[in-house]
Order: sequence, then structure tokens, then C-alpha cells
Amino acid sequence: MKIHREGYPTLILVLIVLILLNLAVFYFVPCFSFFGILSIVASGIVFLFFLQFFRLPQRVSNTSQNQIICPADGEVVVIEETLEEEYFKDKRIQVSIFMSPFNVHANWYPIAGKVKYVKYHPGKFLVAWHPKSSTLNERSTVVLESAQGTQILVRQIAGAVARRIVTYSKVDSMAEKNNELGYIKFGSRVDVFLPLGTKIKLNLKDKVVGKQTVLAEF
Repeated sequence: MKIHREGYPTLILVLIVLILLNLAVFYFVPCFSFFGILSIVASGIVFLFFLQFFRLPQRVSNTSQNQIICPADGEVVVIEETLEEEYFKDKRIQVSIFMSPFNVHANWYPIAGKVKYVKYHPGKFLVAWHPKSSTLNERSTVVLESAQGTQILVRQIAGAVARRIVTYSKVDSMAEKNNELGYIKFGSRVDVFLPLGTKIKLNLKDKVVGKQTVLAEF
């Protein structure tokens, strides 16, 4: 199990804070007293939480060219036809995946193709499952065009806790299916907007695995 590169600065900061807190506790009580041991155990639990949050499992994906994979781990919270107003400005099928703090938070390209559009939007921090979070929250939008000319939109959305969205995509670069698109820290959501008529392979409340679960087929 690897640790994602986005996690190292946070893990170092958390470790320093925990060490300082424990030193402060040990100034007043012996380290092997009840409260000293409690402080050590609590610090270990906190550090393990952050460690598991930034984990990056090694996954192999064997999907066909016409399949769209899930760009994130989590639970499917939206499957609906909606008006996409930022880029397409027409009706699309929206599939949204909610990522809890216990999910892997790396995001992957759901298809291979050319990056046609990348835009970061500052915004609010509503809970990630709020209906307006897709248009009001801090977010980053990436549009991909397949070799066949089909375009899909992937939107990374910050939640009530998430305070940093990282997007690696650059306009006119080539996206490789299953490569990392970006990262979102501490609970969030990823929306995928697909052409009408796309065959959705998921149901609401399904638990999905990024880079492996098939989201849809062209």
C-alpha cells in the first residue's frame, strides 16, 4: 500500500502537532501513567486515520474501450438527466459519487482522450450531497474527448470538510484511461456528465471502486 504524494505534507504536519501535544501532556503527567498512555493511544489513532486517508492502493483495470470507469471510490448518490450549464449547456446524464473520509481520495480519468477544457471555480463548502454543491461549491471541471469524438465532463467538488482540490489535467494534453486526474482532501464528490443515451451500469446507493467499477458504456 502506497501513500499518495499529496498526503506527505499533511502527514508531516500532523505528526509534528501530535508530538508537541504529547510532550505537553508528559510535562504534567508521566508518560506511562493512565493519561500518558491514553494520550499516546489517541495520537496513534489520529495518525492512523490520516494515514489511511492518503492511502493509494495498487489497482489493475481491464476495461474495454467503450466502457467508462468510475473516477472515484464511494457511493452513487445521483443518477439523473440534467442541464449541464458550464460547458455543454444542454441536457446530459449526471452520475455523482460521494466520497466519505474513509474512501480513497485519488481521482482517475474515466476514459482515454484529449483534455479539451479545465477550469477551477472558487466557491462555498456545502455538504457534498447537497443538490446545489455541483454549481455553488469550490470545484474543478475537466472535459475529455475520446478518439471517437465523444465528450464527457468530470467535476471534482469540495465538501463541507474538504478544503483543497488538486487537478493534474492540462488543456490539449492526452489523458490515459486509469491515470490520475487529481485528488480531493477530506470528503467530497465527483460528478460525471455523459451524453444522453449512454448506457448507465450503476444504480443509486451502489458502492463503487475507482479505476475498476464500470460506470457506463458508450
